[in-house]
Amino acid sequence: MMLQLAWLIPLFPAIGAMINGLLGRTVTRDRAHLVGVGSVSASFLLSCAAFYEIATGTPATTITLYDWIAVGKFHVSVAFLIDPLTAIMLLVVTGVGLLVHIYSIGYMHGEEGYPRFFCYLNLFMFSMLILIMADNYLLMFVGWEGVGLCSYLLIGYWYKRKSATTAGNKAFIVNRIGDAGFLLGIFTLFGTYGSLRYLDIFPNAGLATEAVATAITLFLFVGAMGKSAQIPLYVWLPDAMEGPTPVSALIHAATMVTAGVYMIVRSNAIYALAPFSSEVVATVGAITAIFAASIGLVQNDIKRVLAYSTVSQLGYMVMACGVGAYLSGIFHLFTHAFFKGLLFLGAGSVIHALSGEQDMRKMGGLSQKIPVTCKTIAIGTIAIAGIPPFAGFFSKDEILSSAFSNGHYLLWGMGLITACMTSFYMFRLLFLTFFGTSRVDHEVAHHIHESPSTMTIPLIILAGFSVVIGFVVGFPPGGGLIHHFLAPIAPKGGAHLTLGLELGLMGLSVAAALLGLLLSYLFYLKNPSLPQKLASTAQGLYQALLNKYWVDELYDTFIVRPSLALSRFLWSFDQRVVDGIVNGTGWITLLESRVSEIFDCYVVDGAVNGVSNGLNFWSRLLRRLQTGAIQNYILGMVVGIVVLVVVFAL
Repeated sequence: MMLQLAWLIPLFPAIGAMINGLLGRTVTRDRAHLVGVGSVSASFLLSCAAFYEIATGTPATTITLYDWIAVGKFHVSVAFLIDPLTAIMLLVVTGVGLLVHIYSIGYMHGEEGYPRFFCYLNLFMFSMLILIMADNYLLMFVGWEGVGLCSYLLIGYWYKRKSATTAGNKAFIVNRIGDAGFLLGIFTLFGTYGSLRYLDIFPNAGLATEAVATAITLFLFVGAMGKSAQIPLYVWLPDAMEGPTPVSALIHAATMVTAGVYMIVRSNAIYALAPFSSEVVATVGAITAIFAASIGLVQNDIKRVLAYSTVSQLGYMVMACGVGAYLSGIFHLFTHAFFKGLLFLGAGSVIHALSGEQDMRKMGGLSQKIPVTCKTIAIGTIAIAGIPPFAGFFSKDEILSSAFSNGHYLLWGMGLITACMTSFYMFRLLFLTFFGTSRVDHEVAHHIHESPSTMTIPLIILAGFSVVIGFVVGFPPGGGLIHHFLAPIAPKGGAHLTLGLELGLMGLSVAAALLGLLLSYLFYLKNPSLPQKLASTAQGLYQALLNKYWVDELYDTFIVRPSLALSRFLWSFDQRVVDGIVNGTGWITLLESRVSEIFDCYVVDGAVNGVSNGLNFWSRLLRRLQTGAIQNYILGMVVGIVVLVVVFAL
């Protein structure tokens, strides 16, 4: 059985990361893509085999590699669970990941850190595969932290740019806030069920009271808010666009950001016991969707428009989970991976053609110069807008229908308005970039060219899936192949609607998408002066949207700066000094405090800095042995031979 070999799926990218990481400067220098693409190709083929076996009736399988932790009653193994949810996530992660790796050959060609880039990509794939294949929450958390680390490395890949390193730090720190909540959820799970294995917890989910289930699910949702960029922890994702475009496509469209949605769906048995938590999840998802969509309306950076679009679409998925439509959430995750991956890679192709330009105000008229990129982005735009029969229509309409059928009429209305906004800003992107009058700088215009085949072929493949995948797996609505395949994982969700009502809701969804298309056409093709007039008329609202409601500035003023000030205060003045003064304990306490402060500053900090300085010293010294100059090596050999002769002569 191929399922028994599924443990090789994460192993191949891990080996690829080790090879490029250790031998990148010598052996794989200009051929790092062979290792990177080859390892992910092997994982993709094994994932297809695993999916086929699950789809043809093979029951869910647990593969235990070894006992990891055994302390008292606490037992955790390194084990993988291969079930329908894992199988479909494997296809998404390895399939889109493989296309991104191929695309990166052309996009990253000539970069100084070429092997390092593929090392990071492979390491990310390994971590994400561990996350989705784990059979327990602790091993999931290992993968969860791994993708967080890789996100930091990939966002800050161009480490000589301060904006990139700052964005990487921001992503890492904001995700740590969410991870703290996830850890509390794990602790509460073990305290309640005495185990962290899914197969021990979910069948016995009813052992938890509603209050305990609510605590567990809210803690877990804090983790999901960080990884899946929900309000208030969404602020890292737009800044993550500082990384290379393939990174945006892989991490922030198709894989890492969906980890929170995956975790909620995986934990649906516990969420079913906590109606309050489900309401919180649905409300946060809906607010995030409409909030991020409104910001995307006026952004001018092509990647930032897509970044806020990702936050908005993740809000849709989270809202679906909150209203109990877990299968609809995974369905949208599945279709979103294709059309959002396509849009990000297409944006990268535009940036590549324009020598790094990302401002849509300096584009226009590119449809004839980069036709493949134009056509594929147009397909992705139609898909995400929710226009039938493209992929996004089926999954988005299903989420809206589920919200309405479960009585969440306000959330349904917010989702419908979001759908109209999505269509508007995506067609705005399409029109500003490819149609109308060219606004490209004169120097750049002479060098515009279509991207190489290593970049356009992944675009064409993703475009093909964006056209057909929604109909193939999601028709009829609520009863397609994906619904039957995932039926053992979670209930369908949503009450039954009459045919007339269902068609009416579908018609409203399509009308919202077409309205967004029409408005975008009027604003940016028919009468290009309208946006400026509207911005002048509603200047306050326009500035609020353009400045992203000043959320980053508010966080900086009320959270970041006070936290830094408090940290500096606590570092400078040991708490025992304060206690000694307040309690009047005398000079002995003050002396002890001073000794403690000296110990912290000079011994602890000194030891850490000393190790770092020592490594730097010896590395500089040993580096001189590898100069690359043949005459130095010959001289070294001669000196060595002379020394040996002298030693043996004596």
